[in-house]
Amino acid sequence: MTEKLALLGGSPVRSKAKAFPKWPFASPLDASRLQTVLESGNWGGYPFPNRFATEFQNAFAAYHGAKYACCVTNGTAAITIALKAAGIVAGDEVIVPAYTWDGTATAVLDAGAIPVFVDVDPDTYCLDVSKITVTPRTRAIVPVHLAMRFTDMTALRALARRHNLAIVEDCAHVHGGEYLGEGAGSMGDLGTFSFQSSKLMTAGEGGIILTSREDCYELVQTLVNCGRAGSTGYVPARRPTGGNYRMTEFQTAILLGQLEMLPDLARQRAAQAARLDEALAAIPGISPLPPQRAITRLPVYNYVFRLHESGISRDLFCAAVEAEGVPCDGRFYEPVYRSDLFGPSAEEFPQIAGIDYRRNFDCPIAVRAAYHESVWLPQFVLLDPADAGDVVDAIAKVACNLDGLRTADPTLAGVKAMSRAERPRVERKNY
Repeated sequence: MTEKLALLGGSPVRSKAKAFPKWPFASPLDASRLQTVLESGNWGGYPFPNRFATEFQNAFAAYHGAKYACCVTNGTAAITIALKAAGIVAGDEVIVPAYTWDGTATAVLDAGAIPVFVDVDPDTYCLDVSKITVTPRTRAIVPVHLAMRFTDMTALRALARRHNLAIVEDCAHVHGGEYLGEGAGSMGDLGTFSFQSSKLMTAGEGGIILTSREDCYELVQTLVNCGRAGSTGYVPARRPTGGNYRMTEFQTAILLGQLEMLPDLARQRAAQAARLDEALAAIPGISPLPPQRAITRLPVYNYVFRLHESGISRDLFCAAVEAEGVPCDGRFYEPVYRSDLFGPSAEEFPQIAGIDYRRNFDCPIAVRAAYHESVWLPQFVLLDPADAGDVVDAIAKVACNLDGLRTADPTLAGVKAMSRAERPRVERKNY
């Protein structure tokens, strides 16, 4: 591994002509299902749930071990609706991890509640349950299962029981995953998923809410379907005002194929992730995330590893890996309270009057992950053994030639990932 780095003018490990698989994948049955919807003239989400929506919801709930499922417009709306169904009202506090996509927190704001940021576990980058402080206003927790790891749900559920708190799982990264034999989204009061373009299952956009609580499912249906009563027969003390968050039949037709393909694709990703775990553990200066023994079915939305202190910035390391032909991101997430996409004001959200998020919160593990050590690889680089081999070679080449980066043209010291506000036209992940 003494070749000249591509970033410094050498030949890349992987040429541009050797493309990784183009995500997303289509199912062989997509065209016929879409044609069925097209010819039916019944394209929307009403009758609710529509034909393919009913089929998909039942299959998705069963695969994850939940009783009920309800399709919605997107994953962010799913969190807001789930919180409202769990009884969250204006002014309640909701615990969220600091290291996640901004939408987790904005969904809390849209529910009328106050997001309270808590730092993450250094081994999983998920919510650190031991750091949670419950106040008299705390009513719910939104654990985010991140990239390829789960929040410690055993500890979290024990905490929630002690304090009578609702749990709404954010499962946008873990379609099909299992923790101690329980499906993602089935362990809390409600679970939410996203079907945005980059996700492990996608219809371009969309989301779904899981629950095994009849009362919550009834309220979810009311909130999604314009205030109408749901299908359970449960009569709430007060029926909430609903909106229209229904998913179209075109989307649910596509999602049926996505669910059919999920198990095989998940096995492929898991196999190559295990290969990366072994290979990267032997490369000085970097390390894979420690194994999480509680995971009984591994989902890999992104493969994440850590760069140790090396005398170069993490963003320069990522730029060097990218130059070798492997898509790679460092500033995948920022601590939400420091993100340039999260700047709520009391004029927009009166419940946060008096809170200065940039000054009131300090989550050092999230900061370290966001700006110094985490490296993210998209899941589609893990679907083929030859591709995964190139990924290992590219990372090893850069890691073994850090001296070259340290002594290179000083302008390289300024190489960094752009913030989300700076890169709206080139954002690869299409958030």
